[in-house]
Amino acid sequence: MSERSQKPKASGPARRIPGPGASARSPRNAPDQGGTGRSGPRAPRGPARPGAGVPVSAVASRQAASTAPATEGVRVSKLMAERGLCSRREADTYIERGWVFVDGRRIDELGARAAPGASITLAPEARRKQQERVTILLHKPVGYVSGQPEPGFQPAVVLIGPDTQWRPAAGQTFQPTHLKGLAPAGRLDIDSTGLLVLTQDGRIARQLIGEDSGIEKEYLVRVEGSPIPDALALLNHGLSLDGRQLRPARVEWLNEDQLRFILREGRKRQIRRMCELVGLRVVGLKRVRIGQVRLGELPPGRWRYLGADEHF
Repeated sequence: MSERSQKPKASGPARRIPGPGASARSPRNAPDQGGTGRSGPRAPRGPARPGAGVPVSAVASRQAASTAPATEGVRVSKLMAERGLCSRREADTYIERGWVFVDGRRIDELGARAAPGASITLAPEARRKQQERVTILLHKPVGYVSGQPEPGFQPAVVLIGPDTQWRPAAGQTFQPTHLKGLAPAGRLDIDSTGLLVLTQDGRIARQLIGEDSGIEKEYLVRVEGSPIPDALALLNHGLSLDGRQLRPARVEWLNEDQLRFILREGRKRQIRRMCELVGLRVVGLKRVRIGQVRLGELPPGRWRYLGADEHF
């Protein structure tokens, strides 16, 4: 018999053979109650997964906190309006549709807030929507009101249609959808004529009539009466209406019965009331310019689109 056949077998517990359905893993590789499954500590396999070792409830709490609406900061819709991205109403629509990004993160919850200096950008869908909005320049005749209709009088918007468009071949043509949401950006009273802006674009409306607007409006004003001493100086700066001092204006005589007014505000019937304070009565008022856009040759009762190269 060879030495190999005579060598006694090692003593010790017999090796267990896994039964049906049992794991074939070696006992030394199986975890024990101590948690290591081997005699020494296990070498790390790589960076731990985010949240590893953290209770599930804690991870859920963190996730909920990251998606909960902020209670500090400024409403995103307000920031967007202040920066001229759109009106607050438009901002709410864009937020609901998920078209707004704050510091690169998409938001879709109304009332969301952000730091005053946060970066806010619009999705391409929102920019395309803005490009579809139109702005219309109308030469409003006497007898039409700028906004809401009054008894016996019609709003100026009734003059907007295909038959009253001026030189449509030079640009885009009228579409019925252009009347949807079209609103006057500023007033021109019923007894006045001249340039009236109607727009679907909240950015332009804010630019022209926002509280911080400084856009100039130019008027030609025909007057009669006997002005008080220093009337011209008072018209330029020194009058108050409704208990508030008016902003400085630029007023000059063009001839013996006509003045040019350039204002940076638009109180109700402001020019007529200013003239009354210095002994003059307005018998004709025509607005000929808003910012860099002039009335030009546009006939009374006709309208045209604001050109792509025109800016207030």
